[in-house]
Amino acid sequence: MPGSLKERYALNVKRKLLAGGVLAILIAVAIALSLRTGAYPLGLGDIAAALTGQADRPTSHVFWNIRLPQVLAALLAGACLGLAGTAMQNVLRNPLASPFTLGISQGAVFGAVFAITVVGVGGAAQSHPAWSQYTIVGCALAGSLLTVAALVVLSSLRDLSPAALILAGVAISAFFGSATMLLQYFASDIEIASAVFWTFGDLKKAQWPQLAVIAITMLPATSYFLYKGWSFNAMVWGDDTAKSLGIAVNSLRLSALLLAALMASVTTAFMGVIGFVGLIAPHMVRMLVGQDHRFLFPYSAMVAALVLLVADLLARTVMAPVVLPVGIVTSFAGSPLFLYLLIKHRDIRS
Repeated sequence: MPGSLKERYALNVKRKLLAGGVLAILIAVAIALSLRTGAYPLGLGDIAAALTGQADRPTSHVFWNIRLPQVLAALLAGACLGLAGTAMQNVLRNPLASPFTLGISQGAVFGAVFAITVVGVGGAAQSHPAWSQYTIVGCALAGSLLTVAALVVLSSLRDLSPAALILAGVAISAFFGSATMLLQYFASDIEIASAVFWTFGDLKKAQWPQLAVIAITMLPATSYFLYKGWSFNAMVWGDDTAKSLGIAVNSLRLSALLLAALMASVTTAFMGVIGFVGLIAPHMVRMLVGQDHRFLFPYSAMVAALVLLVADLLARTVMAPVVLPVGIVTSFAGSPLFLYLLIKHRDIRS
């Protein structure tokens, strides 16, 4: 009956909204723990004093210049990678697609290393820090867009299966990895050190100006993905179904890939490679809300941010006082999940 169907739909929406509320609470708890945890412990009173401007100088410095930027970096980077992974898995119809598995992150790393070793911004970092930062970002974006262009061309020319796209991503990753090593081989010691520093996935790299750039990059992409939620839902049923509903499939696919590449490249350029977050988050959210992209996009951003906050907490505590780069933790956690998904989704082999 129409009435019962309407009631079931309303109940389904309420459950999804409840899941969002639970995620928000978990993120708030993770933020509080992240602000308190570190070599210089901060209590809730210290945090409140720092927020009201009544804390002593060391506490205020740690809060405003170390802890809070690191928390915001986890939130913004996680959201960008979660959104990028969700978009890629949809438009490529591939459950294993993400900026890391398709080689987009490796392309961004090659661009960053190219800027450091060939353009020479590594040596200019001290005299022109802003110029060097954004030159690296521009080159990282170019490297990631090259990867996206290669994937789009291969997919359109050869009509590659989902499994073949993943293999293409592996090949592209290997190519950019080899090219990066070639650049490093002829680089100076200082340039090599700068390049290695940029490849580490570390949330401490991004300070307030970089966080502002990431936020400015993420906002229009997030707005686009949310606005096109119904179109992405139609894409789940295939290109033919989406076209029959009046959706410009090719335009949507290209726009989604470009925006995903933009967010992934900016995040990688400022923080290094943070693997598998964009792969993990969408699959975790699908268990909560299914394939409804009106909820899948924002919740994937929230789950990815939560995963990165928890990974950062582990990076600070598991070998304390040594602080690990967060990219190491996410790679250790993501690799088994990648293998699990590869076994579970056997249909991607065809």
